[in-house]
Amino acid sequence: MRTRLLVALVVALCGSVLVPAQSGTSGRLLVLSKGDRTLSVIDPTTLKILGKVPSGDDPHEVAASADGRTAYISNYGAGRGGFNTLTMGDIVNFKPLGTVDLGGLRGPHGMTEAGGKIYFTSEVAKAIGRVDPATNKVDWVLGTGRDITHMVVVSKDLQRIFSVDVQSATASIIERAKGRAGRFAQAADDDWTVTSVRVGDPAEDFEGFDVTPDGNELWTASPRGKITIVDTVGKKVAQTLDVPAVAGANRVKFTLDGKLALVSRLSIGRGGAGANVPSIIVFDRATRKEVKQVTTGGGVGGLLMQPDGSRAYGSSREGVVAIDLKTMTVVGKIDLGPNPDGLAWANSGN
Repeated sequence: MRTRLLVALVVALCGSVLVPAQSGTSGRLLVLSKGDRTLSVIDPTTLKILGKVPSGDDPHEVAASADGRTAYISNYGAGRGGFNTLTMGDIVNFKPLGTVDLGGLRGPHGMTEAGGKIYFTSEVAKAIGRVDPATNKVDWVLGTGRDITHMVVVSKDLQRIFSVDVQSATASIIERAKGRAGRFAQAADDDWTVTSVRVGDPAEDFEGFDVTPDGNELWTASPRGKITIVDTVGKKVAQTLDVPAVAGANRVKFTLDGKLALVSRLSIGRGGAGANVPSIIVFDRATRKEVKQVTTGGGVGGLLMQPDGSRAYGSSREGVVAIDLKTMTVVGKIDLGPNPDGLAWANSGN
């Protein structure tokens, strides 16, 4: 009994269950809290908060610079015409660094770092933009022409960009054109092709998606209980799965080996029965079959894979959860304040 009381006391005081990560883990976990408008920087080994920086108004997603020193946070502005800033934070010394003015690129949302640049979506402008951290200015924009271009993935070779456009119910496959300059192209960045593949009905609200590590498939999930798999080479829908278990789906993430897809469920209820409902559904990519359900104690929104492949992290109403990818069990939790959401990984920043 004493042991149980001691464990309960430690958890209550620390706000987290501390479980060591695999040895050799380097980097830091970044998590946004919409409720208190902060970005927390977390040690993944101890799950302790190292520091916080202000996120600006209505923070939704975050990406870190390649050197691990600066965070870029999208200030969304839902219901307010769309804001047009990215808030920057020093995630080594925990200081605000001002904002990036996006001009007419309003409603920034999805964020990712690739090739040393910061890519973001602009829902109002129906576009994808890019910021150069050397100048903190927008240096490239490409229109998708689709409604609510929400999240973005960029291939490692920088030759392809992917998005899912919520209201258009399309997956956009954006490819750098090869072997031609383009009639009006002035530089390599100017010549791209955009192919939009219909993934379902706009009412199905496809939002979360991910692309397999080999770049051949895009999986997107609807909160209405459907997964659409797009063949990104043939540029067509390969398969549609009706999966009631993913009702309330919010995000999709592949494990680093591409063998498993995790689908997070945000809308599963608050407390009571909702606390015991699986919030992450795991699928085998090859068979398209469900292989595991993970219960975290509440709905899960954001998902992130740790770069060493040992863990996944989910932003839950109950806090951030750390999931061991070998056992598919929750091995740690940390309380970050109200409504944690966007997640990112930052390099060591030394």
